[in-house]
Amino acid sequence: MGKLIFWAVVIVAVLLVLRILALQQQKQAAEPRAEPLPRRSKAPPVNQPESMVSCAHCGIHMPRSEALLINGQTWCSSEHAKLGQRR
Repeated sequence: MGKLIFWAVVIVAVLLVLRILALQQQKQAAEPRAEPLPRRSKAPPVNQPESMVSCAHCGIHMPRSEALLINGQTWCSSEHAKLGQRR
């Protein structure tokens, strides 16, 4: 009788493992697969160096594109522009 119970447990275990594997395969087949992105033919543009300017009030250096130009002078912020114009 013990051998019969042993084989029944083994068969149930094998069937359980097979069912789990089948479910995993179904999930993988159902998942949408992302297509690879097309490769760019050109390299991305390289940032060009930018000239640096200093604030007329505090002297901090920053790229020209980030500076404020008021009355021919460069400022790091509108507050420093207001302070500098009072002088």
